[in-house]
Amino acid sequence: MWNCLVPKGGQVAKILIVDDEEHIRRLYKEILERDQHRADSVASGKEALEYLRQKRVDVIVLDIEMEGESGLEVLKRIKEINPDVPVILNTAYSIYMSDFKTWLAEDYIVKSSDLQPLRDKINQLVKA
Repeated sequence: MWNCLVPKGGQVAKILIVDDEEHIRRLYKEILERDQHRADSVASGKEALEYLRQKRVDVIVLDIEMEGESGLEVLKRIKEINPDVPVILNTAYSIYMSDFKTWLAEDYIVKSSDLQPLRDKINQLVKA
């Protein structure tokens, strides 16, 4: 059912999923771990920033509309902590695509039932 997309070189990435919806966090974690990556998840931008101050990650998947905070503001603070960490904005809303703050991210992927674009982008960033 799910293809394993990890590069043949065996590059396993540490992914941080930041989303206020628990079912999204669980689904993404399961799929990314099937792809042989290590995935952790947090429910808020505050938790993500605390996590990043303590641990290294290779890629962050960040929701934009989270309860009580904007993922775009969190993105700005993530880049202040670690400007080199790739961030993929992952949201149900395409309206933010024109916001200049999204330029800090490596990609903007609209949530859908097809997780292949997200998986492809993560694996592209891991290879880079």
